[in-house]
Amino acid sequence: MDNARATGSAPLAKLRLILDSIRFEHTIFALPFAYLGMVRAAEGLPTLSQLLWITVAMASARTLAMSANRIIDRHQDALNPRTASRPLPAGRLKLREMSALAAFSLVALLVAAAMLNPLALALAPVAAAMVVGYSYTKRFTWTSHFALGWADGIAPAGAWIGVTGSLAWEPVLMAFIVATWIGGFDILYACQDYRFDVEHGLHSIPQRFGIPAALMWARAMHLLTSASLLALGIWLGLGFPHYIGWALASALLVYEHRLVSPTDLSRLNMAFFNVNGYIALIVFGFTFASIYV
Repeated sequence: MDNARATGSAPLAKLRLILDSIRFEHTIFALPFAYLGMVRAAEGLPTLSQLLWITVAMASARTLAMSANRIIDRHQDALNPRTASRPLPAGRLKLREMSALAAFSLVALLVAAAMLNPLALALAPVAAAMVVGYSYTKRFTWTSHFALGWADGIAPAGAWIGVTGSLAWEPVLMAFIVATWIGGFDILYACQDYRFDVEHGLHSIPQRFGIPAALMWARAMHLLTSASLLALGIWLGLGFPHYIGWALASALLVYEHRLVSPTDLSRLNMAFFNVNGYIALIVFGFTFASIYV
């Protein structure tokens, strides 16, 4: 009986290990912005089919991005003390298992896009190339943070296309908001690996300009995030809930930056895992509410 129970629990344990490796729960960061693009495109609630396939597409795109990142960076992760304990470099996951997850995610993304409309399907390979390709950029340019930002910025624009089958300037501005938000935080996050990047020839803004300057870059990026979010409300004439959400999100961005300093990055994970999740939910919730005011 005990052996049967152990055999049955092994696949679940492996699944938990895989999901933990790609931080699947952090899908919440980009998904609310995808839903924001979706409800703005639908001018309210989309169809149940659109909601389902947009959710599948966004979750699949992020899973593809993270699994590909773990595969591409596995050798560097094995050398970096901060990441050496990750399941793939530590040997707790096999390369073929992570590769299978990446392949499954790509197929799921293409199927979801096909179920939405022809333009979504035509652009799905472009989106896949962006979310996979950003992992290579730090090997040759310190602008890699911007590449990651634009890869995540696909979310609202992709959801808009999923609903309307076309693109407009509104989702482009929403994509810019996401790109500056994620790109700014990625600069902060890269400060943890400053010494490793310098020693191993990997490129980042902290590696190129130093940690104090990198913190200034991140603040400038998040200032653009806040200003663009405000501009979105003014441009579209959104109701007052949008501005409440803007104020709360901006305050959380300020708080996020107060958690870190050039000499103390110990609370960086708290900023990433907690504050950014709240920002995404607040922006979506209050902007969605503004549609009905």
